[in-house]
Amino acid sequence: MCQMKVLLEKEGGDELVMEGASLLESKADGVELSSLFDPPRLIPGVQVVRIDFLNSKVVLGRPVG
Repeated sequence: MCQMKVLLEKEGGDELVMEGASLLESKADGVELSSLFDPPRLIPGVQVVRIDFLNSKVVLGRPVG
């Protein structure tokens, strides 16, 4: 089973948003995250910045511009 850590990019360093995310969906108003045991959670106003498959991490950030 492949689950990812989801981090939010911040000025002082990345903040853990969810550990063990099993589904990530890009929505018009942000990114929705799901895990096996918790209800879906919408992180508003962010987009995927990078995915690190080797370390099982997804980094989210605020859109530029």
